[in-house]
Amino acid sequence: MNIIVPMAGMGKRMRPHTLTIPKPLIPVAGKPIVQHLVEDIAAMCDEKIDEVAFVIGRFGLETEKQLLQIAENIGAKGRIFYQDEALGTAHAVLCAADCLTGNLIVAFADTIFKADFKLNAEKDGVIWVNKVDNPKQFGVVKIDADNHICEFVEKPQEFVSDLAIIGIYYFKDGANLKKEIDYLIDNDIKDKGEYQLTNALENMKNKGLKFEPGTVIEWLDCGNKNATVHTNQRVLEIKPESAVIHPDAKISNSVIIPPVCIAAGVHVVNSVVGPHVSLGAGCHVEQSLLSNSIIQTNSKIISAHISNSMIGSHAVCEGKALDLSLSDYSTLS
Repeated sequence: MNIIVPMAGMGKRMRPHTLTIPKPLIPVAGKPIVQHLVEDIAAMCDEKIDEVAFVIGRFGLETEKQLLQIAENIGAKGRIFYQDEALGTAHAVLCAADCLTGNLIVAFADTIFKADFKLNAEKDGVIWVNKVDNPKQFGVVKIDADNHICEFVEKPQEFVSDLAIIGIYYFKDGANLKKEIDYLIDNDIKDKGEYQLTNALENMKNKGLKFEPGTVIEWLDCGNKNATVHTNQRVLEIKPESAVIHPDAKISNSVIIPPVCIAAGVHVVNSVVGPHVSLGAGCHVEQSLLSNSIIQTNSKIISAHISNSMIGSHAVCEGKALDLSLSDYSTLS
């Protein structure tokens, strides 16, 4: 089994945090978004994961090393591929053409999910979906009476279905998927100006492959600051192993309200932290109230009251009561 993780997007809706790191490496409940994704997929597969292919932009060697380590953590070989031009979801998958073989999972790295099942690798394909209020923003599917997907539609402007594709796909034969994507690109078949994976899926369905909808207990979005803060909250609630206080953290004359994730080297003094706070390694919090927020590494929060916020690494926030989004190496006082 191989996993392909397309993650070359610029993450513009998550700025300023994506000015220094790609969005899938933003930490949620103590781990990068993409690490949660890869580990959760591995947990639902009975088969061994052989390779994890990350399709990225030119993010730099440190990012690539971190991604390779994520693959190694689940016992797989990590590989790096580049998508230098944003030509659509199908093109992104094809950038990892060497890994389009055998049993394959494609998982776009801007989501975290909670599932309670094991993947049946004998199916032709499984497309994970979730009901949404506004399907115009998503690719959606229609289901027939036999519980097979009978239609794929990319971002319908008129109502077709409210079952949105969450960005996780299983294919029994990765080589067959490659052939269909090659056909789109060779014949310049685009939808809304890009090569869409849903078009390849539609072609595969029309040739007799049976795709079934997969469902998840919870689908957590990381598309913007507020959504990511909410996802941090839910992960701390539904993954008890994420809600931990590292033994090297120092808590002095402070109240900790669980669930929280407090990393190594954190020092909390005369403060109230929690619930739903993630503090990255090396943070210092003093005379402050923190709730429902993500603070990345080596940041200082002094005499502040912060909620529903994201603060980057090496930042300083002093003397404020705010809902904010503060980037790396920034100072607010």
